[in-house]
Amino acid sequence: MKPLYASKKDVLKDYSQFVSKGKVDFFKKFRMDMVMGKRDGIYFYDMETGRRFINCHCNGGVFNLGHRNPEILAALQEGFQEFDIGNHHLISAARAKLGARLAELMPGSISKTVFGVGGGEAVDLALKLAMGHTGRPNIISAKGGYHGHTGLALAAGDAQFRDPFGIHLSNFRQFPFNDIRTLENKVDDQTAAVILEPIPATLGIVVPDDSFLQAVRKICRERGALLIIDEVQTGLGRTGKLWAVEHWNVEPDILVIGKGLSGGLYPITATCFKPELERIFLEDPFIHISTFGGSEAGCLPALKVLEISSQPDFLKHVLDLGDYFEEGFRKISDRVIRPKFTVRQKGLMIGLKFDTPLKAMALSKLLYDNGLFAVFSGNDPSVVQFLPPLITTFQEAGDILKILEKSIKELNSLKTKMLMQALKLFARDLGRN
Repeated sequence: MKPLYASKKDVLKDYSQFVSKGKVDFFKKFRMDMVMGKRDGIYFYDMETGRRFINCHCNGGVFNLGHRNPEILAALQEGFQEFDIGNHHLISAARAKLGARLAELMPGSISKTVFGVGGGEAVDLALKLAMGHTGRPNIISAKGGYHGHTGLALAAGDAQFRDPFGIHLSNFRQFPFNDIRTLENKVDDQTAAVILEPIPATLGIVVPDDSFLQAVRKICRERGALLIIDEVQTGLGRTGKLWAVEHWNVEPDILVIGKGLSGGLYPITATCFKPELERIFLEDPFIHISTFGGSEAGCLPALKVLEISSQPDFLKHVLDLGDYFEEGFRKISDRVIRPKFTVRQKGLMIGLKFDTPLKAMALSKLLYDNGLFAVFSGNDPSVVQFLPPLITTFQEAGDILKILEKSIKELNSLKTKMLMQALKLFARDLGRN
């Protein structure tokens, strides 16, 4: 393939002028203005220098199976030999096959699916469906959570993402994640649904108390509200179970998946729900449409993702690798006197929490400088999200831990103190402290 640009400088110029000046300015300021070029497995490379990075962000789970996974790529190529987007008005063999496979893998009695192209769209449908089915107006979500940047999904998310746009919907209410007593006082006969991520990533990879999700399930059932579980980031094996709710034996009414379902190659999401919620679509099967949702060509790589991610050996590898990282973090903590950090972890859903946001933000930059890409959590910048691809080998995991230890040690250097001063100004500009 002929390169789109002769140099990275030209890419940055056009990106700044025609796409996002803010992003270019930010990455230039912190000398992180890399442009993704070649990518494969757990790695991606700068288009100009060829410098290699380990991807421990994975775009929130999009690259669970690595970049350009050969099996997923072959499935997409096979799809394009026969299919194109398809037509959302018509019946589709590809969507039927993917829907049937999802029904086999879903927790409990969930067996219906509507496809979309982005997590926000999928969450929007889940919320619409809950309000339409129950006839109730109110939605309850967790403070600091994140469900997407579209209308209803945005209203259910954190204030920092919606306030700049002036979106304030009075029927959307929030409670502190893991606080079951506060939730009990909020769910009433006007509550259509409670929507939660099993482990909120943007809140800082907060692993719930063992009894929390079961208690939420009980409250919703007793008061006639639906339970919506957003597994866009936690699903498809990230925690060592196909669905994170399986750790707590919880059956939601609606389960939303996306990101990793694409295999990193073709966007697709799914809003999956119990059959009794289909009533509104039986009355009018065209009341909700998504032109590109469940693209027929994209259904084949999604089927391959499900095939790989649901294998017992694959899920065991995730759990074993999680144990390996847990032991590695402990050894690093023993060797590094300061700064200390705590680990939040379920499988390969990992957060490293420091005592100040500046340390975590600085660590993200130092990791980048040392060839590893990971980001701090948007709603708790004292936590570095650590989301290695699920296909990572133990040798590659060892390399990741070496880079992490080196970067943490560098947090104490004079150079890093200067970096933290710059980050302090950046945090002030964003209204953080």
